[in-house]
Amino acid sequence: MDVSGKVVLITGAARGIGAEVAGRLAAGGARVALVGLEGDLLRQVAERCGGRAWEADVTDWKALETAVAGVVDHFGGIDVVVANAGVAATGFVRSMDPVAFERVIEVNLLGVWRTVRTCLPHLITSRGYCLVVSSLAAIAHIPGNAAYSAAKAGCEAFADSLRAEVRHLGVDVGVAYFSWIATDMVDSADEHPVFGPMRRGMPGLAGRKYPVSAVGRAVVRGIGRRARAVHVPGWVGALRLVRAFTPRVVDRQAAGLVPAADRVMAERDLSGLVGPGGRAVRRP
Repeated sequence: MDVSGKVVLITGAARGIGAEVAGRLAAGGARVALVGLEGDLLRQVAERCGGRAWEADVTDWKALETAVAGVVDHFGGIDVVVANAGVAATGFVRSMDPVAFERVIEVNLLGVWRTVRTCLPHLITSRGYCLVVSSLAAIAHIPGNAAYSAAKAGCEAFADSLRAEVRHLGVDVGVAYFSWIATDMVDSADEHPVFGPMRRGMPGLAGRKYPVSAVGRAVVRGIGRRARAVHVPGWVGALRLVRAFTPRVVDRQAAGLVPAADRVMAERDLSGLVGPGGRAVRRP
């Protein structure tokens, strides 16, 4: 797919991965439609990209339908959807704020389903491409990340099923798997007194953060190829092939880290949504 002239709808585009991908696609001649919260930031990104912004919560059917209708009315259709909007929360299951846990599931999984369902008729018309942003968390399920891992594993399963359902209609579906990326969300999690040290203490490449520019390049390349999978960094793709062994590795690594962290989290109110994105979706 040559992105020049294509209409690309990106959710969660006010900052981080969404904003980076929007800028790179626009530089390649794509017409970008940005959907998300943090309206002022979203409009600034759209202005830099020569695109348009629609402020909408991906968990809100009516807001999404209004935004997608606006995109189609303005651009004439949709060729590519990047279902990227997502949030994260800190906490162990036994002591985590239930509202934060469920909000992660609602945004990261149900938000993807609602985005795709709303856009799918237009992708069928254009015989387009959908990229669902999952995560390394769909492969390696680490402690303190249950909500995020569950949601991202659900995204992967959803996209795999969707691919088989719409291939005969000319629509291709890909899944993006990213490790820790230097975004506001991950940087904010690193500031947490319990989970920051846990994340940074992960062994080898697993604890490293990667630049958001690497994701931008990989996503644009993946869209051009209508790829089934996009990996950043590349070793995540190799890990997918041996994923049956990852729970044992995680269990062994967690044995020395979790007991003390779990006690602190149970004694203190430290769970909740993290980063600017988490503040944007937090409900009163």
